[in-house]
Amino acid sequence: MKAIDFHVHPSTREYLELALGPFFEQTQKFFKARIAVRTEEEMVAELEAEGVFGVLLAWDAETYTGLPPVSNDYVASVVRRFPERFVGFASVDPHKGHAAVEELERAVRELGLVGLKLHPVAQNFRPDDDRFYPLFAKAAELGIPVLIHTGNTGLGAGTPGGMGMKLERARPIYLDTLAAEFPELTIVGAHPSWPWQDEMIMIALHKSNVYIDLSGWSPKYFPEALVREMKGRLQDKVLFGTDYPFITHAKWFEAFESLGVEEKVARKILIGNACKLLGLDLESFS
Repeated sequence: MKAIDFHVHPSTREYLELALGPFFEQTQKFFKARIAVRTEEEMVAELEAEGVFGVLLAWDAETYTGLPPVSNDYVASVVRRFPERFVGFASVDPHKGHAAVEELERAVRELGLVGLKLHPVAQNFRPDDDRFYPLFAKAAELGIPVLIHTGNTGLGAGTPGGMGMKLERARPIYLDTLAAEFPELTIVGAHPSWPWQDEMIMIALHKSNVYIDLSGWSPKYFPEALVREMKGRLQDKVLFGTDYPFITHAKWFEAFESLGVEEKVARKILIGNACKLLGLDLESFS
């Protein structure tokens, strides 16, 4: 096993065609990639060929986008079929209130999902809004990490009004408030957080319960500050991720190798740090 990808979307119609709907076409333009809709078996074969174990993400932005979710039941079913290739993260729509809290508990306790994924831009909420604190309190109670999108997004990019996507919702500074209010909650800021990457680095350095995943960007575009810190002070706080299927593993690995990351640090980033957060046996990924 080469790596644990902390940020994998299903490359099946459930996510690409149904949940993204009108966002799919222009998101491909944003990433300058044509994405094939795959079967579950094709998706698994692709990750297996690259030596990748994936954190497979559910998606629920129904209230704001009006689009159907990638359900927690669907993600759990894929994980059950391919446990050697995936663990799953739940998603709930924060605007669904108490129902969202109950669904998160069901997804973890009954379906076996091991984390929560949220996208403040697509879901149109601020993580530091205390109306949503019961959801984060439940995540803390369940002992699961929460993966929260930060920075720019391909959703709506290059269109008039950005298809209603409000980028301000993804400021990393809102995670700082959340981490302070819930010190027992493990928070992962997804992506290098452009244009607020220094803000995200500051928070990860300051709050021991905050991490960064490296998805959504090719490493060749990582800002100098991020490369410096992930080789040094943040080597235990950053996690490999691609945003699959929008970025391929082969291209990500090739670009990462060009950064000259020391082997023992690279192993932390690619496997070790994720094992620690997910409670996985590091030796089984040797």
